[in-house]
Amino acid sequence: MWRLRVQNPVIASNVIFAKDPRVATFTPLNNGDVRQLLSDYQINDFIAFYGIKAGSVNSNFAVETASGRFFLRVYEEQDVQGAQTETRMLTVLAAGGVHTPAPVARRDRAFVSQVRGKAAALFPWQDGRMRCQASVTALDAERVGAALAGVHVVGERAERQEGRFREADLLGRLDRIAAATDPVLAAHTGPLRNALTRWCRARDAGLPRGLIHGDLFRDNVLWNDAAEIAALLDFESASDGVLAYDLMVTILAWCVGDDLDLELAQAMARGYQSVRRLTDAEKRGLVAEGCIAALRFSITRITDYAMRAGVGPRDMKDYRRFLMRLTTLERIAENAGQEGIALALDL
Repeated sequence: MWRLRVQNPVIASNVIFAKDPRVATFTPLNNGDVRQLLSDYQINDFIAFYGIKAGSVNSNFAVETASGRFFLRVYEEQDVQGAQTETRMLTVLAAGGVHTPAPVARRDRAFVSQVRGKAAALFPWQDGRMRCQASVTALDAERVGAALAGVHVVGERAERQEGRFREADLLGRLDRIAAATDPVLAAHTGPLRNALTRWCRARDAGLPRGLIHGDLFRDNVLWNDAAEIAALLDFESASDGVLAYDLMVTILAWCVGDDLDLELAQAMARGYQSVRRLTDAEKRGLVAEGCIAALRFSITRITDYAMRAGVGPRDMKDYRRFLMRLTTLERIAENAGQEGIALALDL
């Protein structure tokens, strides 16, 4: 959602705003749309809004008002009911101590509005900075692991909805990839389908479940000047899911450069376990959950980035980076067996 601290709302070191509000958005808005939406919140000092060059699913905007800056999300895939579930979940997490901004309440105390026929929610802007991969330290990884475990613990009290990246959902996306006009993309269908089927059959159906973030990448964590976590962002993919899967998503997001960085991965696992201990079954299940995580992002990066055009400039995400992660995890499993990932993480 929210991104880097900036002095000028149009300039940042990673250029997240654009003067054209249509940039990186699927539903273009105009000043009238935004003014009308803000009136539902009794915010009447609108100045301007900007498209945010981020996101693969939703349309995101920075909204400037005389009283402060806000983040506006227009939900492109979730309907009003789905958006309501998400915003209620965020209020529970924020109240429980998770560092994530709670949505702004409207005059009628609801959290979800509508604009251009789409569900929308408004959030207070959160200042902070993102980490680039080269700057991530073991302490950073440990703090992210602890924060993720906090989401899992507090999330026991939150409403959660069914996920959008189950095996059947990913198989449906593979059908779309098979029909891609780009033969390079289409050629990935068979190997990805076989790997997904194999690892889904290998997973332990009895592993603990709960609220998972599902997408806790570096661009979804903001840091303050004291090198502490200022905010966890973008719970759009949050759902009911396997907690060990969520840990592996986060390890793959933060602890891989050209290869798996064991120091970072071990620190993240250590931070996680300082808040929530993994069961023995979860430790054994990390290899399957990690491979499924790598497959999820390989597949969705093909459908949401490589196959999607005409939405303006975006930060493109290369699916091949997660094919590499899948190969790395499978190599560890082949060499060290079911316990290989847990041993590598010093669990």
